[in-house]
Amino acid sequence: MKASDLFVKALEAEGVKYIFGIPGEENLDLLESIRESSIRLIITRHEQGAGFMAATYGRLTGAVGVCLSTLGPGATNLVTPAAYAQLGAMPMLMITGQKPIKTSKQGRFQVIDVIDMMRPITKSTVQVVSGDRIPSVVREAFRIAHEERPGAVHIELPEDIASESTQMPLLKPSVTRRPIAEYKAIKCAVEMIEQATSPLLLIGAGANRKLTAKMLREFVDKTAIPFVTTQMGKGVLDERDPLFAGNTALSDGDFVHRAIRRADLIINVGHDVVEKPPFFMHNDNGQKVIHVNFGSAAVDPVYFPQLEVVGDIANSIWQINERITPQSGWKLDFYKDVHDAYAQHRASAECDERYPVLPERVVRDIRQVMPEDGIVTLDNGVYKIWFARNYLAYGPNTLLLDNALATMGAGLPSAIAAKLVHPEKAVLSVCGDGGFMMNSQELETAVRLKLDLVVVVLRDDAYGMIKWKQANMHFTDFGLDYGNPDLVLYAQSYGAQGWRIENTGHLAQTLTDCLRAKGVHVVDCPVDYSLNDETLNHTIRQLSEKL
Repeated sequence: MKASDLFVKALEAEGVKYIFGIPGEENLDLLESIRESSIRLIITRHEQGAGFMAATYGRLTGAVGVCLSTLGPGATNLVTPAAYAQLGAMPMLMITGQKPIKTSKQGRFQVIDVIDMMRPITKSTVQVVSGDRIPSVVREAFRIAHEERPGAVHIELPEDIASESTQMPLLKPSVTRRPIAEYKAIKCAVEMIEQATSPLLLIGAGANRKLTAKMLREFVDKTAIPFVTTQMGKGVLDERDPLFAGNTALSDGDFVHRAIRRADLIINVGHDVVEKPPFFMHNDNGQKVIHVNFGSAAVDPVYFPQLEVVGDIANSIWQINERITPQSGWKLDFYKDVHDAYAQHRASAECDERYPVLPERVVRDIRQVMPEDGIVTLDNGVYKIWFARNYLAYGPNTLLLDNALATMGAGLPSAIAAKLVHPEKAVLSVCGDGGFMMNSQELETAVRLKLDLVVVVLRDDAYGMIKWKQANMHFTDFGLDYGNPDLVLYAQSYGAQGWRIENTGHLAQTLTDCLRAKGVHVVDCPVDYSLNDETLNHTIRQLSEKL
C-alpha cells in the first residue's frame, strides 16, 4: 500500500469527514489518496481560512478538525490558525507537505524548518520519516489533540515518504476517560459554598460543553446561586435567566464587576488563563475562590485560589450538586439588583435610532432576528465587547468569539465551518471591515459550497478597536483610517448577494430577509463608534458605582 493511502485510511479510522486547505506539489500523492477516500476536501482560498475552519470544526464537534497545506509559504500561513486553536482549546490537526528528505532535487528551495516553527504554538509537531510510522504518528496526534486541554497538533508528510510502500496495519482509536476530582476536594468545596455569605458562580471557556452545561443548569436550579460569564463562557447557561448577572467583557467598572466584588466566594468553573482575567484577587479583602477545571490553576499575582477541584468539570459539578444543601443564610438579593440595572441600561441604549448605527443597536437587532439555536460567529474588533456584553446567548456555542488569541480574520471562515457542521441552523457572521477584508476571499468558498450564510460587515473605515484605545489614552486620532471597496459590488463579484443599510430601521428587516433567503449575503452596515469611549469608560462605570 502507498504510504499516502495508509495516511488517509488512518484519518478515516479517526472519523475525519472534512479536510480544509490548499494542496501543493508536495501533497499530490496525498491528494490522490483523499480523492479515493470518504473524506471531503474543502478547497479554500487561503491556508489561514482553512486553519480557522478546521479549528472551528473542532470547537463545535469536539472532534479533531483537519487542515492541509504545502511546504514553506503554505505552512507559514497556518501559524496564526495554529495559535488560534492552541490558545482557544480547539482540537485541530495540521498536515503540511515537505520536499523529499532522502534525496534532494531542488536544494533548499522553499524549505524551512516547519517542525521547529510549529513547536511553540502546538501541543505536538512531528515529521513522518517512514511510511511504517504513519499509523502510530496519526493515532498519537489525535490522542494529543483531544487530550485536556485540547489544542493544535502538526504532522509533516514529506513527498518521498508519501509515495513509498508500506504494509503496516492501522491502529484502532482508543477511548480515554478523564480523571475525576478527589472526594476530599468535593467535600471541601461543598463546605466552602455552604459557609459562604454571598457565593457567585463564574463560568469560563472550559465549561462550554453540553454535559457541563447540563450539570451547571441543575446546580443553579437547586441552589439559586447567580452566575456571571467570561466572553468564551457565554451560552453555557441561558442568559435570559434572571440569575444572570452579566458578562466580563470589560476589564473593570461594569455592573458585573459590582457583583464580583460583593461575592465572598467565587466558584470559578472552567475559566482558562488565556482569557483576560474576569476578576482580580487581593490578599486583603477576604474573598475566596474555588477553582473547578480539568487541570490545576496557573497561579499568578491576581489568581491564587484557596481550593482546586481538578478533574472532569461535569462530574465535579454533579458531585457538588449531589452533596450541597442550599442555605437560608445566603444573601443573594444584591445580584438581582445588578441584573436589573444591567438589563435596564442595555435596553435604553439599544433603542437609539441614530445613523450610522450604534453597536448596541446592531447587537439588539441581530439577537431579535436570530433563532434560539442560531449561531453567530464574530471576528475581532471593538464590537466584540458589545456582543459579549449585550448579546444574550441561549445555549452553548451559539456565540462563537475568540478571547484567547483574539485574531482578526477568523469570523467568515468560522461561519463557513459552523454551517458545514450545522446545515440546519441559521448562521450569521459579524465582522468589522478590517477583519473581514483579511479573509474576505473565502466568500468564494462559501458560494462554491452553496452555503446559506449571512455576513454583516460593520463598516467604520478604520481600525475601530485601536481608535477606542487611542482615545482612551488621550492620544491624537492618527494612523488608523483606510478605504474600503464597495462591499455590495464586492459581494456580487463573488456570486453573493450584497446589501447596504441606509437607515437604522432598515437593519432588522434586511437581516430577516437574508436569513430566510438562500445563498450567501453580505450586509454593509455603517456603524458609529464615536460614543464608545464615553459609554464604555465613563457612563457604565458611573451607573454601576451607584449600586
